[in-house]
Amino acid sequence: MKKLLLTIALIISATLMYAQEDSKKVKDSLEGWTFDGKITLLINQSAFLNWQPGGDNNAAANININYDINYVKGPWLWDNKILASYGLTINDDDGKRKTDDRMELNSIIGRNLNKKNWSFSFYMNFRTQFTDGYDYNDDFVGDNEDYPTSGFFKPAYWSFGPGFLWKKSKRLNVNFAPVSSKFTFITSEVYTINDSDSDNVYYESSNDVETYGVAPGKNHLYEFGFNFRGYYKFDIMKNITMENILNLYSNYLDKPTNVDIDYTMNIVMKINDVFSTNLTFQTIYDDNSYQGFQMREVFGLGLNVNF
Repeated sequence: MKKLLLTIALIISATLMYAQEDSKKVKDSLEGWTFDGKITLLINQSAFLNWQPGGDNNAAANININYDINYVKGPWLWDNKILASYGLTINDDDGKRKTDDRMELNSIIGRNLNKKNWSFSFYMNFRTQFTDGYDYNDDFVGDNEDYPTSGFFKPAYWSFGPGFLWKKSKRLNVNFAPVSSKFTFITSEVYTINDSDSDNVYYESSNDVETYGVAPGKNHLYEFGFNFRGYYKFDIMKNITMENILNLYSNYLDKPTNVDIDYTMNIVMKINDVFSTNLTFQTIYDDNSYQGFQMREVFGLGLNVNF
């Protein structure tokens, strides 16, 4: 019995020593790394019964992921931000439709210039969407869902280049990349709606017309130009924060004064550690995809999971 107890004690001691060493290795391997993010589920719903002013029963839900993976050690830093969102609405008349769809990865690596807040940098941005999108035009006779206007890698945008980063804090930073490359990809056929003649609305294939700036029958567009990215998050008042993300791009090769704009504002009004009221507003100007400003707004009660 004594031998058995001694053996068990030795096994437990060895296991604890190994666990401590393994824990130290994990801790050492993560030195300099920080992880911060949350998943938010936004919901809203309306229901009507014998409601004389009218109205359609509807329900909507949006799920959002905002996650940061950052590294700082010595003169080096590496910031990564993952943004993803997807939303659906369901009502009696229109059935199920997509209201939000975004997949975006931002990464920037920098080396300090021995000057306060300034670093040499190299940035990368990639964005696309998860599923097919459609243009539900009331004048079109037929099934709109036979003609996807967007989808996964339809289009996808990839840009990268060297530059200079000014980082005051994780809440305030800007990056300038004066010589950056940008690719627009279309991996399979998508459609644009032609309503130049309101009596004859129809869809045109990307194999026949320019779509998202990509020439007919081609699968990508290359641009070379200037990229600016700014990030600013601050407290409006206690428990209310505003996050601002601004991206600008000027293509030196074609209409350099026609600057692409992508601005997102997120306002979070914290109720407690679990619930919040969230407002997201985004506007995009890119004349390769639409001759004017695109805008979206999402507002609702948020259920938050921090991780």
